[in-house]
Amino acid sequence: MTHPSKVKGNNYERELVKEAQAKGLEAERAYASNGKALGECEEVDLIVEGCRIQAKRRKGLPQYLAINDGVDAVVFRQDKKESMVLIKWSDFTDKIKETNGW
Repeated sequence: MTHPSKVKGNNYERELVKEAQAKGLEAERAYASNGKALGECEEVDLIVEGCRIQAKRRKGLPQYLAINDGVDAVVFRQDKKESMVLIKWSDFTDKIKETNGW
């Protein structure tokens, strides 16, 4: 029997693909959440317009990663690592659609 957290993750990946496709974007989920099925590294869960994505769903996120009202993105980094940007999924898919891909 499949573990509940695995089912939750798989459903989340399918949800993201459906939302991207609803915006007219090309989106595909990796079979069994293994990017090798798409010719990518194992960590890739889905591809949206050429952008390789690993999906993570958690009950809660650290408060410092919250995208508050009036803010479009959160930029953060670990010490001695590259900066990363956190944006809302709907904003991300809108931007991909505006620029015709990744």
